[in-house]
Amino acid sequence: MRTVLSVSLPEKVAAELEAIAKAMGRNKSDIVKESLGLFLWETKFRNIKKELSTKAKAAGVVTEEDVFKAIS
Repeated sequence: MRTVLSVSLPEKVAAELEAIAKAMGRNKSDIVKESLGLFLWETKFRNIKKELSTKAKAAGVVTEEDVFKAIS
């Protein structure tokens, strides 16, 4: 199932998107979908990293060396 989303962009951003899409031979919608997918993935990654960092610090795992010792 698909959902249609209407997005309003500032003129400068819209012009940049148009130029990049044309240069890459891609449509704007695909570029926006890919960009949003990357944004969502990075946001999830940061949240998981933050949660695990808190747990690691509580367990005394602070440096990369601590991580290697814990998994070795």
